[in-house]
Amino acid sequence: MKIYSVSDPEFAPYGKVLPGYDTAELLAAMEAIPLPEAGTAYEPGIASLEACRIFSCLQDRAYGGMPVQLGMCWGHNTKLNCLEYHRDSELNIGTGDFVLLLAKAEDIIDGELDTAKVKAFRVPAGVVVEVYETSLHYAPCQVDDSGFRVAVVLPRGTNTDKPEITPQNEEDKWLWARNKWLLAHPDSSEAADGAYVGLMGENIDIA
Repeated sequence: MKIYSVSDPEFAPYGKVLPGYDTAELLAAMEAIPLPEAGTAYEPGIASLEACRIFSCLQDRAYGGMPVQLGMCWGHNTKLNCLEYHRDSELNIGTGDFVLLLAKAEDIIDGELDTAKVKAFRVPAGVVVEVYETSLHYAPCQVDDSGFRVAVVLPRGTNTDKPEITPQNEEDKWLWARNKWLLAHPDSSEAADGAYVGLMGENIDIA
């Protein structure tokens, strides 16, 4: 699979790099959190990361003063497994290079997305990258066996307990957590846990 850079023009429909942020303190705080032995971990908000000076900068500048949370996804992963989206952009910052597997919301047809539509983008360490609301994404992928640590900035409350709703339309069936709509590949653990199966084709593995 071809892996583009977020500096390539191919990334423009999916997001952009946000310059002008000092990420050094945040990266050090992320490195202090041990990696799981296998698989991935995710926490929507982590106190030690939100104590970093960059937190208020991202909240006030990148989100225009909206309340946000600063958490992390970290561990070991090379597969697509699922794609999700939110009603807003997401910011990612890695302690090392990592790869994002992305697709466009417009490519969901009748509740399904062909994984052949997915593109891969490498993000350099320490760079603040914005992933647009219309870009489907999921857990980052590592570029080597050392795993990955990627900060995740989202509006506060995202990815916490979902509201209890009775589905009234197709999209309602995809709601997996608060402000999180998810399409799972049939081979994923999320599908086994009851997530909506909407990814058709290869479960991409960049290893």
